[in-house]
Amino acid sequence: MIRVAAFVLVPGAGGRAWYWHRLVPELRELGHEVVAVDLPAEDGTAGLREYADTVVEAIGERSGVVLVAQSLGGFTAPLVCARVRVELLVMLNAMVPAPGETGEAWWDNTGHKRAMTEQAAREGRTLGAEFDPEALFFHDVPPELTAEAFSQPEPGQSDTPLKEPWPLAAWPDTPTVFLQGRDDRFFPLEFQRRVVSERLGIEVDEMPGGHLLSLSRPRELAQRLEEYRVRASV
Repeated sequence: MIRVAAFVLVPGAGGRAWYWHRLVPELRELGHEVVAVDLPAEDGTAGLREYADTVVEAIGERSGVVLVAQSLGGFTAPLVCARVRVELLVMLNAMVPAPGETGEAWWDNTGHKRAMTEQAAREGRTLGAEFDPEALFFHDVPPELTAEAFSQPEPGQSDTPLKEPWPLAAWPDTPTVFLQGRDDRFFPLEFQRRVVSERLGIEVDEMPGGHLLSLSRPRELAQRLEEYRVRASV
């Protein structure tokens, strides 16, 4: 049973723990230990195994672990669950890999581009020829945080982990929930519902907000994570 939890937070592409900096104090106010992980995203020699090594090392001897994986972190977190005891895995606006699938193949295999384009059309937006992270990721993030994010050196992301086949034969036997921002422009809600249903056989929970919920709605996100923790402890 989970009582006081150790929330271990795995970021997406770019691997920066900074993404979680507004959520960390909210979870600590609820009485939990929190570890926000920096992944070796800029290291071209680091692949999925090294990413999982980093998270496993961060967990250490902690018990009552609730592992939260954002976006690309969805490729890493299940590998961690296969190696150490995790009480609950929360997939947050995350990519769900299939056995043997590479991160590079995931986009075409899931029909991501079409889903993102159709969502933009429904909302009266037009996707530009060039990738626009501010429009896709930060549209609901407070302006001062957006400015802070873009004032920092742009986080690099090696393509090494994206070229590796996802190594598990099946999803780990870890209780898993999936939480999606209903206003996510990058991974649209209906797209995620389809992918998660096909690949995990579970329903998608939703909450208001876009792709970067930890920055845009940290208190609401913390409360939702706490609800999952309580439910898992019963």
